[in-house]
Amino acid sequence: MTTAQSAPLAGLSVLELHAIGPVPFAGMALASLGATVTRVSPPEDPALGVRGNSRHDLLNEGKHTLRFDLKQPEGLAAMHELLRDTDVLIEGFRPGVLERLGLSPALLLDRHPRLVIGRLSGFGARGPLAARAGHDINYLAMAGVLHAIGTPERPTVPLNLIADFGGGAMHLIVGVLARLVQRGISGRGGVAESSILSGTVGLTPMFYGMLADGMWRLQRESNLLDGALPFYRCYRAADGRFVAVGALEAKFYRELLEVLGVGAEVDHLRQFDATTWPRTAELFAASIASATRDEWESRATGRDCCLSPVLDFAEAARHPHNQAMGLYELAPIVRPGRTIDFHD
Repeated sequence: MTTAQSAPLAGLSVLELHAIGPVPFAGMALASLGATVTRVSPPEDPALGVRGNSRHDLLNEGKHTLRFDLKQPEGLAAMHELLRDTDVLIEGFRPGVLERLGLSPALLLDRHPRLVIGRLSGFGARGPLAARAGHDINYLAMAGVLHAIGTPERPTVPLNLIADFGGGAMHLIVGVLARLVQRGISGRGGVAESSILSGTVGLTPMFYGMLADGMWRLQRESNLLDGALPFYRCYRAADGRFVAVGALEAKFYRELLEVLGVGAEVDHLRQFDATTWPRTAELFAASIASATRDEWESRATGRDCCLSPVLDFAEAARHPHNQAMGLYELAPIVRPGRTIDFHD
């Protein structure tokens, strides 16, 4: 188990300029790796978007908070005083805002040459949309991702895990860590800059490779991983809840047919024959509708059939496997636990 002393970023100081979404997530992730994170907020808290003033703002829990006005000389002076002992600065302003505040990366690195600066904008630092506001759904739309998610009739709005966190925050973190490694070699800091749009595009190379090979179609629900295949989708069980099946490989597909009790009616050798999929989907749906979600989980126990119960947030936190992995804490509130263990 990771301790405060063994955490790989123990002793690292991070300054996070007030933001919502991916930058606080990045600060939270760095703190979970052992860094000390200080959040610099305006004298009065800006509105926290649709979340309001949450009592359980887990993205910012455990961070030190300082308040001063960066638009005033005394605020800038306080900022530079903080930066004397800071390893990493992360910010999520629109392009040019940091410069207008008198905190351009060139000036900061001149005064604090070991500083690593992580910058994350929305649409990026260049181009006609650079100054525009946006949210996760807008970046997904511009990256081609939103078009690929949903039913044939319309795209479906996913949670903001993709663009904000998987795209923007994770690329910001990778850039910052890469700069820290480089600083360990050269002794000098530098800038790592990305955007939520850039990070989202960065998640998609597999699909462009499949497009180039003729293995992906632009129509929704007509591809390997978008719900077109009867053995890679969700089905409603007898109790109205759902199970997910993802038996892509032949050996897992054969196991799934056995667990569902349809092996005599479905030819496993024709798994990827699209002409068989409508009938296979009907058989899968009828079989799964004959038992509850939890009964199917029980039947799948010990079988490599890639069948899982579709859990809600509360159920996921209490599932025995997730508890055994230490993925959730249940008190004082239900919340994610550790996700990375470090060992000597």
